Amino acid sequence: MPRSFRLLVPLLTATLAVAPASAQMMKTPDAAPDKAAPQSKGQVQLSFAPVVKRAAPSVVNVYASHVETRGQSRSAMDEFMRRFFGENGGGRGPGGAPGERAQKSLGSGVIVDESGLVITNNHVIENMNEVRISLADRREFEATIVLRDPRTDLAVIKIKNPAGGLTPMAFGDSESLEVGDFVMAIGNPFGVGQTVTQGIVSALARTQVGSSDYQFFIQTDAAINPGNSGGALVDLRGQLVGINTAIYSQSGGSHGIGFAIPASMVRAVVETAKGGATAVRRPWLGARVQSVTPDIAESMGLDHPTGVLVASLQPKSPAEEAGLKRGDLILTVDGKAVDDPEAFGYRFALKGLTGQTQFGILRGSGRSNVAVKLGPAPETRPRDTLKVRTRSPFLGATLVNTSPAVAEEIQADFPAEGVAVSSVDEGSIAARAGLRKGDMIVAINGMPVATTKDLERITRNSLNMWEVSINRGGEVLTSVFGG
Repeated sequence: MPRSFRLLVPLLTATLAVAPASAQMMKTPDAAPDKAAPQSKGQVQLSFAPVVKRAAPSVVNVYASHVETRGQSRSAMDEFMRRFFGENGGGRGPGGAPGERAQKSLGSGVIVDESGLVITNNHVIENMNEVRISLADRREFEATIVLRDPRTDLAVIKIKNPAGGLTPMAFGDSESLEVGDFVMAIGNPFGVGQTVTQGIVSALARTQVGSSDYQFFIQTDAAINPGNSGGALVDLRGQLVGINTAIYSQSGGSHGIGFAIPASMVRAVVETAKGGATAVRRPWLGARVQSVTPDIAESMGLDHPTGVLVASLQPKSPAEEAGLKRGDLILTVDGKAVDDPEAFGYRFALKGLTGQTQFGILRGSGRSNVAVKLGPAPETRPRDTLKVRTRSPFLGATLVNTSPAVAEEIQADFPAEGVAVSSVDEGSIAARAGLRKGDMIVAINGMPVATTKDLERITRNSLNMWEVSINRGGEVLTSVFGG
């Protein structure tokens, strides 16, 4: 099909070029399609320019970097990686300064408050310690990182001493978007400078993108390329309806499939930053939900899969106290339909930490509403965060004591007490050993692990052999590693 399409235009052009004038004269006026000339000067001058003029001053370029001086002390993991895998990174920093290594990142952002708050993607400033902002009028400012929220891939930064003259962008209503609505993407693709592209909303509530924990993306065919990350998706009122965050591409360039985080989630993160918090806290349900398969839908008397099935509940959780039961089908959250666990998680996460929300459920053949109390997950015991720096299969992993708060943050279903992997450094020994975020450490060399202090004590000395048992999704796996 693509080859036929490419051949069609040359062939059509050649046919028209050799068509005799007599053949053209045989056409009658009735054969021509109905067309109408513009009826006013305003119709001739229809343009998106007024929208761009309103929105463009709010979109900024974000330049982030991480500079490390070689004289700075290295961690045990840095030394281990250097000794066994060689030095990584150049020998000069920005401007060629000897003795420095630098990583750099380029992205976009949107001014959302007159005080200088800018929203961008977390992956634009991840692991960075220096940030600069360039406005549309080419003024440049240093900025500080106010809040990072990896679960949504959003971050808030603040311009230092902006001296006025900032133009914040108003939030639009991403909930009222419809497929086919015109939208524009504004950002800094490939670092060429502020660029505007136009398209339509191609789809809503996309959940299989994989760039954050809360997947509920706006899909658009407006061209989005590397460097657009953190830029604005705006409606025809020049209001922010999304933050551009990802593209589907096999070449690295735009193929007309881009994704944006809806403004409703963006607004929640911005409001958290305005309130002075450095981390986003979300309501705790205390239940694990699963997708509804066609077989499950048929067994429940549904004509198609919809909603999410309650698979398990934690004791004394809001879900249990609300009267939810295993096997209940949650169909709506405050009247808004949910079709899969990602949509449910997104809807519930927007509810805040006070008051209550209503779930529409199906239990057996009866439908009813259940009121669920909103509040944060409790921190039932200290995390005692441990960053393993001794040579072991855990080198490069960060571990914490579990609690409902920890389980909520890293989206895992934990028992009441234990030790969990909260993160694994890319390329580390722990990553090569196969450890993953959310793994529960059960035992090491036959010794049970109940706290991070247990794990620290057991891994204090280097050994020639390690036997590690983990709980991953309810299945206990045991592996042996050489020293």
